[in-house]
Amino acid sequence: MIKFTIILLYLTSIFLISIVFKKFNEDSKEIVRKIIHIGIGPLIPIAQFLKIEQNSALIFTGIISLIVLINYIYKIFPTIEDVERKSFGTFFYCISLFILIFLFWDKDPYSLITGFFIMTFGDGLAGLIGKKTNSRSWILFKQKKSLIGTITMFLTSLIVVSIIGYAKHNNFNLNYFTIAFIATLLEQFS
Repeated sequence: MIKFTIILLYLTSIFLISIVFKKFNEDSKEIVRKIIHIGIGPLIPIAQFLKIEQNSALIFTGIISLIVLINYIYKIFPTIEDVERKSFGTFFYCISLFILIFLFWDKDPYSLITGFFIMTFGDGLAGLIGKKTNSRSWILFKQKKSLIGTITMFLTSLIVVSIIGYAKHNNFNLNYFTIAFIATLLEQFS
């Protein structure tokens, strides 16, 4: 029970930070959303450190996914989806985490953390930097993508894969570029 209390306290602190930020920055809805998006990043390493079981992590993530889907429809927690565009990104973020937990929780925690950090930091920073910086852009599936955001996604993914890959294998592998490229390509369609 203490393990989940720690997880809930961490999540609550992220939401409180986003609420306080929103109170003082009314016009920064996307940044508030990204505080949650990026702030959740350390959650998996914390859960792994606490030795939470895979089934418990799946149930917890499944419940959160359901809450996010309900919130998308009814706006119970407007901070999460308080942006101008309609996007299932938050729901897909949760479902992707559910899949990563299912596939890698006990078998390969490094892959789990890598995948989650790419989503958390790569996609999160790409959205923030891409929107704040003027660069060439394009529309793909009704979502605006930018060159700077795409480069940010690639570089952040490469850094994540390289650091975690090095921690696991004590070497640098050229496949890390391929993984970063695939992650960046997938982000274009998210």
